[in-house]
Amino acid sequence: MARVRLRLDLAYDGTDFHGWATQPSLRTVQGTLEAALAQLLRLESVAVTCAGRTDTGVHARGQVVHLDVEDEVLEAAAGRSTAGPVEALLRRLNGILPADVRVHRVAPAPDGFDARFSATWRRYAYRVADAPSLVDPLVRTAVLAWPRPLDLDAMNAAATELRGEHDFAAFCKKREGATTIRTLLDLSWSRDASGLAVATVRADAFCHNMVRSLVGCMIAIGEGRREPSWAGEVLRRGVRDGGVTVVHPHGLTLEEVAYPAEAELAAQARAARTVRSLPGARHG
Repeated sequence: MARVRLRLDLAYDGTDFHGWATQPSLRTVQGTLEAALAQLLRLESVAVTCAGRTDTGVHARGQVVHLDVEDEVLEAAAGRSTAGPVEALLRRLNGILPADVRVHRVAPAPDGFDARFSATWRRYAYRVADAPSLVDPLVRTAVLAWPRPLDLDAMNAAATELRGEHDFAAFCKKREGATTIRTLLDLSWSRDASGLAVATVRADAFCHNMVRSLVGCMIAIGEGRREPSWAGEVLRRGVRDGGVTVVHPHGLTLEEVAYPAEAELAAQARAARTVRSLPGARHG
């Protein structure tokens, strides 16, 4: 039976979720989405793959997932809808999902597409209100309220030593068998139109707690407790530093995931599955 791979683009408010990944007896984004899809497609279970797992309390505007479904199942789920089966799936799926998850787009995926491994980079934003006038109760679940002003020039100076390909073990929660080598394409701070301090963090991939640790390091520098050079020193030591706070998750949002041209999707997926090491690193 023919199968089609679908790409879903979605957003969610992570406040009331225990992260992305399914966990027994806990409300998660993956569990909620898969349950809605299984109900709609009249299947016992559905499995989706995401571009990047988010932790408890972390939000997303630009999460991407894929799932494989048989053509006949997709057609049957559309019922008598005058729209095509993919358009019907999008409308009916949002009718089932709770208000804190919204699917923005459903489309057949190109050949070779893998939501996780075909991605070339992920971009996160971390938002901080560092003055009393900036603390807005209406966005308290998406912005970190910080009691002291931050020097963004110092934070951007520190960021220069962190960009590029490095072993980010000092900023990651190590997972057995997983590499902590990443290419940090962008780490910069600016003020948005409202005055919030916003970190833009873009990398080919992230390890567990990496963004929140980087932000914690930058905040220590921004409020003058550390010199800008400290960030590079922590990176080069390669071990977790007690002075680096893993900041609260609610200020963090997955904003965007990028993919290469269709002809390069499969090659990118193969390359992303290769465990990396830094030039000159010893093995064994």
